[in-house]
Amino acid sequence: MIEEEKSTGGQLGRPSGARFRTYERLKNYAQSVKGTLFESPELLNAIDTLYRYPLRQSAIDQLNRQLRSGISDQQLAELVVALYLDERLCLIQEEASIREPQIICSMGLFEEVKRKT
Repeated sequence: MIEEEKSTGGQLGRPSGARFRTYERLKNYAQSVKGTLFESPELLNAIDTLYRYPLRQSAIDQLNRQLRSGISDQQLAELVVALYLDERLCLIQEEASIREPQIICSMGLFEEVKRKT
């Protein structure tokens, strides 16, 4: 768990950023409601998506506004799940991660042409 805590900073950005703060609060909230009525697979999927992909700018603005206003963990979870279900939470670019590496410069490579006599 300690190793996970150390490694999350780089992936999630600065500790003062909306993504990092939201992820940490929701991760702790999900652990606290585990096994209760408030536990939901949508929340866990939203937390996973939040960890894996960058936030949309509109989601950053909305989350920053709510975090500054002192939103409760339950309300934050409801907001993030609503954004997730409406596909307004993160920029998901699956095809970019699946693509094969491409050669973008072939300098120095040439084709030898044979002459007919």
